[in-house]
Amino acid sequence: MHRLIRRIGDASARRPWATIGAWLVTAAVVIALAAGAGGAFVDDLVAPGSESEQAMELLEERFPQAADGSAVAVFAAPPGERLERHRPAVDAAIARISEVEHVDAVVDPFTAGTVSPDGRVGFADIAFDLPSGDLGPKPLGTISDAMEPARHSGVAAELGGEAAFINAQSETSGAEAAGLLAAVVVLVVASGTIVAALVPIALALVAVAVGLGGILLLANAMDVSSAAPTIGAMIGLGVGIDYALFIVARYREKRGAGQDSATALSNAMSSSGSAVVFAGGTVVVAMTALVLTGAGFLASIGLSTSLVVLFAVATALTLLPALLSLLGDRIDAGRLMRRRRLVKRPQNTAWWRFSHRVCGRPWPYLVLASVALLALAGPALRMQTGFPDAGDDARSTTHRRAYDLLAEGFGPGINGPLLLVADLRSPGVSAQTIEALSKRVAADPGIAKVGTPRLSPTTDTVVLPVIPTTASSDAETSATLERVRDLLPANVAVSGLTAMTDDLTEQLADTLPIFIAAILAASFLLLMVVFRSIAVPLKATVMNLLSIGAAYGTVVAVFQWGWLKDVFNLDETLLIASPLPTIFFAVLFGLSMDYEVFLLSRIREEYDATGDNAESVARGIAGTGPVITSAALIMTVVFLGFVAHPSPIVKMMGLGLATAVVLDATIVRMVLVPAAMALMGRANWWIPRWLDRRLPHLSKESTGIPRRPEPVLDDTSERADATALKMPTTGS
Repeated sequence: MHRLIRRIGDASARRPWATIGAWLVTAAVVIALAAGAGGAFVDDLVAPGSESEQAMELLEERFPQAADGSAVAVFAAPPGERLERHRPAVDAAIARISEVEHVDAVVDPFTAGTVSPDGRVGFADIAFDLPSGDLGPKPLGTISDAMEPARHSGVAAELGGEAAFINAQSETSGAEAAGLLAAVVVLVVASGTIVAALVPIALALVAVAVGLGGILLLANAMDVSSAAPTIGAMIGLGVGIDYALFIVARYREKRGAGQDSATALSNAMSSSGSAVVFAGGTVVVAMTALVLTGAGFLASIGLSTSLVVLFAVATALTLLPALLSLLGDRIDAGRLMRRRRLVKRPQNTAWWRFSHRVCGRPWPYLVLASVALLALAGPALRMQTGFPDAGDDARSTTHRRAYDLLAEGFGPGINGPLLLVADLRSPGVSAQTIEALSKRVAADPGIAKVGTPRLSPTTDTVVLPVIPTTASSDAETSATLERVRDLLPANVAVSGLTAMTDDLTEQLADTLPIFIAAILAASFLLLMVVFRSIAVPLKATVMNLLSIGAAYGTVVAVFQWGWLKDVFNLDETLLIASPLPTIFFAVLFGLSMDYEVFLLSRIREEYDATGDNAESVARGIAGTGPVITSAALIMTVVFLGFVAHPSPIVKMMGLGLATAVVLDATIVRMVLVPAAMALMGRANWWIPRWLDRRLPHLSKESTGIPRRPEPVLDDTSERADATALKMPTTGS
């Protein structure tokens, strides 16, 4: 593997303009195809095999009008007035809505009786000729514009309902760009030169641009969630900067050690370039494992993010060597301050001294760090999940304002109706049965109203709308749904967005253990193959679980319990969105493994050269500590940029990812790793011979890992200093 990566880097460096040209052509083709043939994003919220899916399939087959998308135009008169007074303006708005493309019908609130008891709030049901997920934001934006006549008369006019919520265009705060600018500042300070800082940023932007184009093309072949571009860009920026940074830092280190540019680049690609491949592989494995959940929108997020990560790896292996070969000595241009030495002796760094201090007394550090992470993870034990609805979005969105107006006028359950779907072809189901069933359902204490049955044109399917007393994301609504389902015969099923998301939440909870086990097993095998060890992958798995648990706990404390909610500009406490624990685990485990691979690759390299456990850990941390810290800080500021996003769900993602990265790069990598490796001693690198023979060999000495250390400074003085400062470690 090392030899292959070295050859790829050397080939790109020898033909830099051809490599750059190939990337320009690739980017142009992908972006052009995405602009012309890119698909639309669809949020498939169906739980495969669930009752709600079966009901929707029946509707799509026999009663497509009931399965097509719907929305509500909500009108509210000023306080103290009745909506009837503004009827001409409302009628004008409804007339304009009926002319919008894909609108099949609009029901007047005054004739349909959908005006609140106090007469202030009313809503017009809007039926479309397409399913909600296929509409896209354009017709909904046109409908919102069509409601202007009502707004001019002083009426609050908002667009809500299923289609408006699913197809809402996410607002941005501009903080994402501020996060990227902060990443540039961190890179400039960490690298000491402007050029060396800008190269990783440029590569990350290329990878994200091409990756997002690829996601649009993927949307033409499969249903891709509207959240996929945001998550893909978030992860792509982070890993794209990190991967380039690790290679650039190793390249500059080897140049500072006296190697010429070509040799330094070749050696950097062999070592750090190979680590990039393994690190990117763990992220791809973790994200593609989302397919195992069975949820279509999660599978699309996993595949889309994996696509962006693959482009980030590809740019680091090809485009980066081409740029570095052209820059040559100019990689150090724009230096902020003069430095007498580009490379310090490991013994002169705080990282080396701190690592030896931890290795000298591993138990206290191990216990204290573990207790700190477990304390942060504690709130995760009380995590409550639910699927977000329009009531969880920012109040600046029209569908949230519509949600609030409807709840004010008609009660919270109006925003989460249930649809009872009856198959009249089945024996024992008739109009009389539906009437009796309607009375039984209406008697449930969790039901506010049972609507009028709708009969399909072929008279073989009935849809009965049911309004619960509680909001769709309320735990009481789930209990009501279960009671209603218990009342129904086998040929009557419950569907609607509330039932669909409830089924999806249950499925995600059921598949999460399988999903976690699959990721852990795949990552364990990959690390075992790379590092030829049993203890190292086991340790990495446990420590990554600790940092992920701490991130879960932080998100629960802030969003569910409301700690520091004003700091994060939250209007109210929220349930944790049910897809997020699964997405978090995939993303965080992949990113945690990034730092693990980079650190352990360097430690293993030093161990192969010295055979000294404590010294190899100290040298590995001294060599990667500054870079890992800089990379983590960069990724943290990128993720924190998303915390300022108006959407609470995006805030959850940003805070959880930023927390995990900070903890992973500090407590885990700098404290837990040296403490655990000191305790295990030479057992770190033990593997049974029979297993070693059967595993594929990706990292042999012949592939480029040196058995003896490359000269960084005067070798004699280094050995003397190391002997004087070396500490004994348990098991070494």
